[in-house]
Amino acid sequence: MATEQSTQRLTLTPEDTHRLANLGGHLNEHIHQIEKSLALQIRQRGGEFELSGEADAVREGIRVLESLYAVTADGTNVSPDLIHLTLKESGFTPAPPATPQAVQSAEDSTRPVLIKTPHSSIKPRGRHQRQYVESIRQMDINFGIGPAGTGKTYLAVACAVEALMQDQVKRLLLVRPAVEAGEKLGFLPGDLAQKIDPYLRPLYDALYEMLGFERVTRLIEKNVIEVAPLAYMRGRTLNGSFIILDESQNTTISQMKMFLTRIGFGSTAVITGDVTQIDLPSGTRSGLVHVLKVLNGLPGIGFNFFDSKDVVRHALVQRIVEAYDAYERQTTIKSLSKDDGSHERDG
Repeated sequence: MATEQSTQRLTLTPEDTHRLANLGGHLNEHIHQIEKSLALQIRQRGGEFELSGEADAVREGIRVLESLYAVTADGTNVSPDLIHLTLKESGFTPAPPATPQAVQSAEDSTRPVLIKTPHSSIKPRGRHQRQYVESIRQMDINFGIGPAGTGKTYLAVACAVEALMQDQVKRLLLVRPAVEAGEKLGFLPGDLAQKIDPYLRPLYDALYEMLGFERVTRLIEKNVIEVAPLAYMRGRTLNGSFIILDESQNTTISQMKMFLTRIGFGSTAVITGDVTQIDLPSGTRSGLVHVLKVLNGLPGIGFNFFDSKDVVRHALVQRIVEAYDAYERQTTIKSLSKDDGSHERDG
């Protein structure tokens, strides 16, 4: 059933440029937070606002703007946390956002999508990559799941660099679980930083390509870019950040939950992984496999799946992925057939 749409105007008085700047935040980030939370479109000119969207959401938006403007009178600094608490006061719950896949028309699916980074402009290839990028731009939490070579991590890093360069976020965090096939950190030489470096090398390589070695080095020194093992995330709350968790199939269930609950206001998180390449110890359940069952279909979270046709590496990589898929299907069928036969004999 269609919801009632409304457009209303609001004038905040007395008009004060300092208070309005406090209300809007850097590059209007506070207004964008309200828009995103209530699924509204807000236009502003000085103290004049025009709100468009679902009627109840428009009324709630007016209440939030008036309430926040009132607290600026005594010099209170408007923050993402304060906006969140103000939004929560009435208990209003907006309709969940539609996924990019659900709202994307046939015409939209063919339109060009471009990710702009300082050293290059990156064009997603194919429908799944386009939907993935659109989902990252619209959703706060996104999963990119599929085989190696489908661009999951590369496109996520590109979107993160673009957001950082456009001041949409203040920090960029690249995270990986320090787990590899049969390798133990204790067996590697050097201190902890040197031990984890090999696991994070693919993320560094993508950053160097998009920003250049010198700029990446400067941003890491300033802590604008942080590359860290997953264990370093515990106890933190990450506001105004773009966070990428790579190789998430190697997280445990508790690690995945811990990571997802680190995400704060104004942040975007992208979780990438390949459920066919789990390197956890035998008997340990993958946090990525588990989270697919727990969160799939939850409004506001984007799930994007890739297959062998999305592989953008050497043509042989696609064939290798397809061969492994075919082998695993045959093995599963044989296993099921054997089980059925044993049941019949037992009967």
